[in-house]
Amino acid sequence: MIAGLVWALIATPVPGHRNDPLQLDVKRERRTSLVVWGLVAATVVWLMVLTIASFLEDAQLSANPRPVLTIELTGYQWWWQVRYLDDEPAKIFTTANEIHVPVGKPVKVRLVAGDVIHSFWVPNLAGKLDLIPGQINELIVTANRAGIYRGQCAEFCGTQHAKMGLRVIAQSPDDFAKWREKQLQPAGIEGEIASAGQRAFFASGCFLCHTIRGTNAGGRVGPDLTHVGSRMAIAADTLPNTVAHMAGWITDPQAIKPGNFMPRMNVEARDVNVLANYLEALK
Repeated sequence: MIAGLVWALIATPVPGHRNDPLQLDVKRERRTSLVVWGLVAATVVWLMVLTIASFLEDAQLSANPRPVLTIELTGYQWWWQVRYLDDEPAKIFTTANEIHVPVGKPVKVRLVAGDVIHSFWVPNLAGKLDLIPGQINELIVTANRAGIYRGQCAEFCGTQHAKMGLRVIAQSPDDFAKWREKQLQPAGIEGEIASAGQRAFFASGCFLCHTIRGTNAGGRVGPDLTHVGSRMAIAADTLPNTVAHMAGWITDPQAIKPGNFMPRMNVEARDVNVLANYLEALK
């Protein structure tokens, strides 16, 4: 239509045509009518195409393919609890701040708020969806390519909202199955590091807030640490997961992430390195 208007404005008069508003050029009027009605028809067809395309895209986005896996993601100030559900209780396990999924397979994510409103957002995988107290929201996530997808809480939830990150790690179905099988196992390290580290873990009171399956530590306040050494980051994707950063986090978590609910632990200096190495070995 715009092109037709421009053409009408710049079209040159027919040679020999007098500038008489009462004189009609039948051929010119016919050509103009054909152009106008042709553009109107093209506009109607194009709008119909866009409408149908939009309908099909919305239908595809709202489709709920049968998920191969269900994950319960609980948001806390300021970290994520990741619980892999299964019909068999023995196949249920819990981790934190890191979600593993098989490539090309639909995964249902059940969103639960553990305290205030949070928002799950992994830009390259799915849109934002809130975690609301007293309500469970669900979405289907499918990673079509292997890789690491950065996620973030997208709803202001307190002082450390900006440091409430997570990672979604998409693996081949075989690699995911191996990872899952390993996560189902209890902490399995043995020897001097395990003995010294466990003593420091219990002596410092860490067991009151954290769980390490395979030991007597069964705290539910903080993240499950059974396989914490296998994670890429700690403190909700705030620090790389290294012995040095783990030691720094144990020594003074408030200096790294002020306002978080992990208190400064009274760990003897000689035990900090032992405890950090023990946790890093939990893979």
